[in-house]
This record gives sequence, structure tokens and C-alpha cells, in this order.
Amino acid sequence: MLNVEKLNQYYGSSHTLRGVSLSLEKGQCLALLGRNGVGKTTLLKCLMGVLPVASGKVNLAGRDITRLKPHERAALGIAYVPQGREIFARLTVEENLRMGMAIKSGRQASTIRSEVYELFPVLKEMLHRRGGDLSGGQQQQLAIARALLADPKLIILDEPTEGIQPSIIKDIGNVIRLLRHRGDIAILLCEQYFDFAHALADQFMVLSRGEVVASGAQAEMNSENVKRHLAV
Repeated sequence: MLNVEKLNQYYGSSHTLRGVSLSLEKGQCLALLGRNGVGKTTLLKCLMGVLPVASGKVNLAGRDITRLKPHERAALGIAYVPQGREIFARLTVEENLRMGMAIKSGRQASTIRSEVYELFPVLKEMLHRRGGDLSGGQQQQLAIARALLADPKLIILDEPTEGIQPSIIKDIGNVIRLLRHRGDIAILLCEQYFDFAHALADQFMVLSRGEVVASGAQAEMNSENVKRHLAV
């Protein structure tokens, strides 16, 4: 589904991504790990087209999307839930959800699927409340639901547990697990909460100073080599 080859990116004179490669199949969850400031969010923004790349290639479902704009990538099936959620605070929950269907046309964009309310029941109860009035955890659920309404082939989640109460972290984990088991979507999970990532991932990748320093199957995540790059 997603194949990234030797991605390089610069911010001024800083070499922020150094030959990063990864592969992610439909039905898999890849955990992207690393301390703050090592390039994780930069990589995600490059995959979404928010930041340009200096060299390398990004392929989605066999198509080269390296030079496409963010809205073009969204139309091809990438959904991005950014760090900090970035919901529309002055719009209602329902209006926020409808924004997730903006890439669709006609009848497809007219109805919010009931599946969203099954995954996140609290949203149905708060349809007419403004997004800014929701708690941080509820806003995160709203951001994920909005992304899912685009029917993505790949969903990118940037720090979905940041600043979220434990009960909602558990709910979000259950949704990610359900999506993975459903098998029709690839999940790229950028996360600092090791136990959360370990419980959900099929494979992992650790970044340090913009390059991949460890990667492998979920069973290898507990190795001392991985923990050394995550310890503060």
C-alpha cells in the first residue's frame, strides 16, 4: 500500500530526513517511534505532501505520489490526523465530520455513515456541540472519525494519545485494533507511548536524527537497542 524509498528532506542547512525507507501493507499497523525532534512529524508531513522532499520516492498503491499536493493525496486515499488534532473549533461536531467527506461528491458526501457512531458513540450525543467545547479526548475521537469518513486506504495518526485521558486512550486503541483486524486499511501510527504502540503494531521503525536506526516485527520492539533510542 505505502512504499517509501530513500527519502531526504532539508530544513535550511539541517538534514532533517536521511534516506528514510519504509513499507506498509494493507491490514498492517506500523509504529513510528523516537524521541521528540528526531524527524517523526517531518516524515509524516512529507508523506502527506505538506512538506517537500529533496529526493526519494513515495508510492501509494503502486502510484508515484512524491510530487502531488496534499489534496491530491487525500483524494487518492491518504487521511492524516495531525498532532494536536486541528479540528474546526467553531464548527459543530456534525460539520466537522462532514468536512471529512469533502473529497467526495454528490450522494456520497451527504450521509455520515453509522459506523462512525458505532466506533465513537460520544460523537452522536454531541453532534450539535461546537468542536471547541469538547474535551481533548473527544476532539481526538472527532479527528479520527473525520479522517475515516474519507474512506482512506492509509490513515496516518500523529501522537493520538498526547494529552488524552486513559479511558479514551483505551477507546482509541480499540478502534485502531478493529481497523487493523478489518484488513482494508493501512495504519501508520506515530507514537511516544511505547506500551500503546507495542500493543497495536505489526511492525515498528525507530527514527533518530532523521534516520532509521531500528526496524522489525512487533516481537522485536522490546529489544535493548530499541529502548536505548527511546529513553530520555
